[in-house]
Amino acid sequence: MVVLNKIYTRTGDKGTTALGDGSRRPKHDLRVEAYGTVDETNATVGLARLHAAGEMDAALARIQNDLFDLGADLCRPDPDKDAEAKYPVLRMDQAQVDRLEAEIDAMNADLEPLRSFVLPGGSALAAHLHLCRTVSRRAERLAARLAEVEAVNLPSVVYLNRLSDWFFVASRAANRGGAGDVLWVPGANR
Repeated sequence: MVVLNKIYTRTGDKGTTALGDGSRRPKHDLRVEAYGTVDETNATVGLARLHAAGEMDAALARIQNDLFDLGADLCRPDPDKDAEAKYPVLRMDQAQVDRLEAEIDAMNADLEPLRSFVLPGGSALAAHLHLCRTVSRRAERLAARLAEVEAVNLPSVVYLNRLSDWFFVASRAANRGGAGDVLWVPGANR
């Protein structure tokens, strides 16, 4: 259980932060950048939820919780040492990826096939979901780069890849099933 009774600790005043295993890293460390961008993604989801209702809002709430799980996963280095931890380590798993895939398939089943790229926009919810998509893509790029130099739990990177797809399909669903999509017209302003 997390207990936050003091918000500032002064332990990061010299430019370092603690990871989930207690080790310290510079605040600009790639691992910190990756989970920090996951947190930024979560904030954009909070903005999108201001425009969501019903099942879309419930799905976004599930994603926000997953993103906290993902941040906890990424802030703990070396999954191979999880057995040495003093408490159970929270890691992303395939079931979370599978849920996203099932939700993507369900939303996509009702959409017309695209004949052009979609520009971010349409409804307020769709525009916010496009912002979620682009920030989650940045988080994915950082996590993938991190995985090239350090051990990373693979479902974390896969989840981020699937999540950006989820946001794209959800943005189309939010645009009246794609009818309100703003389509790219190549060279329209020449």
